[in-house]
Amino acid sequence: IEGPDGVLLVQNRRRNGRHDWTPPGGVIEIEDGEGLLDGLTREVLEETGLCVTRWEGPIYEISAAAPGLGWTLRVECYRALEFEGEIAIDDPDGIVVDAAYVALDECHGYLEGNHPWVVEPLLEFLADRWDGSRSFDYQIDGDEMASLVITRV
Repeated sequence: IEGPDGVLLVQNRRRNGRHDWTPPGGVIEIEDGEGLLDGLTREVLEETGLCVTRWEGPIYEISAAAPGLGWTLRVECYRALEFEGEIAIDDPDGIVVDAAYVALDECHGYLEGNHPWVVEPLLEFLADRWDGSRSFDYQIDGDEMASLVITRV
């Protein structure tokens, strides 16, 4: 989501007490019968108070495999073309604690320290604004969070 003051990022409080900034979004449970864009619209509304009425994309897709940790991640990122409302945090999961429009030249600082699969695709899109969709794939080796080796493949 972009506004006149920049890209909308949300601040998340993680289980370990750490805070980080990401684009708004969330886990969509397709098997519950909720469509992908309907679920994304719901997640963004819960996290930010903004109702997206038109999406474009996906503008990029992310896959990350962490066999040592026993998980894989698949992300589709969409761009909001039209939205309404005012920023209001009401995350039922209690993860999102703040939201702010961040100027493009300040995004890197907000995203610093976050996972490469969050930072790299977003910053590359903001710098390049490509048409269509791009894929970003990551291999995560290791079995302890403190010593993971993350490789973009």
